[in-house]
Amino acid sequence: MTDSLVRSIEIAFADRSGDILHGYRAAFDELKRGLNEGRIRAAEPDRSSPSGWKVNEWVKKGILLGFRISNVIDVSIDPLKQPWFDKSSYPVKRLTLADQVRVVPGGSSIRDGCYVGRGVTCMPPMYINVGAFVDSDTMVDSHALIGSCAQIGERCHISAASQIGGVLEPVGAMPVIIEDDVLVGGNCGVYEGTIVRKRAVLGTGTILNRSTPVYDLVRGQVYAATDDMPLIIPEGAVVIAGSRAVGSGKGKEWGISLYTPVIVKYRDEKTDAKIQLEDLLR
Repeated sequence: MTDSLVRSIEIAFADRSGDILHGYRAAFDELKRGLNEGRIRAAEPDRSSPSGWKVNEWVKKGILLGFRISNVIDVSIDPLKQPWFDKSSYPVKRLTLADQVRVVPGGSSIRDGCYVGRGVTCMPPMYINVGAFVDSDTMVDSHALIGSCAQIGERCHISAASQIGGVLEPVGAMPVIIEDDVLVGGNCGVYEGTIVRKRAVLGTGTILNRSTPVYDLVRGQVYAATDDMPLIIPEGAVVIAGSRAVGSGKGKEWGISLYTPVIVKYRDEKTDAKIQLEDLLR
C-alpha cells in the first residue's frame, strides 16, 4: 500500500460528478489486487486500539467506488438456464490449484476482491463477499455467508447456515471480526461489528449484535456494545443461546423471557476434545 493509492481512492470516492476516469479505475484495480492478495484489509489488528483492531475507511470507500464506476453486465453461465447479471468490477474470484483452496463442487461463490488463505475449505453452497479476509486453514461450511469486509482468522470453523455479517457501510464502522481458532456453530449469526476473540466457541443458534447484551455466568459480568466500542466476546468464551425473564409489566405478568447470549464456561480440555473432529475435515 502506498500513500498515493490512499489519496487516489479518497479523491475518487469524493468525486460525485458521475465521470468514470481512467485514473479512478486504475486505483480501484490496484486496491482490488491488494485485497485479493491479503496485503490490504478493510480492518486489521492494532494493539494501540482499545478493541485491538482498526478500520481502514479508505479501503471500504474503494470497495464502494467499485460499484459506482462499473456497469451491470451479463455473467451468465447459461443465459436461459442460469442467467446472472452483476457489476463488472466484481466477477467471481479466480482461483488456481496453486492457491490450495478447497472449493467443493455444488454452487459456492467467492467474489473478486477478497482474500482466501491457503488450506481454506469451502463446502457447498457457501458465499464469500468482496472485502472479506478469510485466513488459512479455516472451514466455511454449507449455506454459510461471510459478508463484505468481515475478517476471519486462522483455523476457524464457520458452521453450516451461519451468517457472518460484513458492515461495508458506514465506512467508519467496524466490520465483524472473528479471530483465530474460533468455532461458530450451526445457524449462528454475528452482526454489526461484533468482535469474537481467539478460541471462543459459539453454540448452535447463538446471535450476537449491538442490541443484545451477553451475560457471563463465570465472571459475573455483562458485555454490551457502546457508542465507542463494539460488542466483544472474550477469548476462550463458550457462548450459548439463552434467555432472561422480563422483570416488570405485562412481560412479567405473562411469564415472558427475552433471548440473550450466555457465557456458560471458558474453553478447556473437554471443549477441545469435542471439537477435535474439525481438524480431520481440513
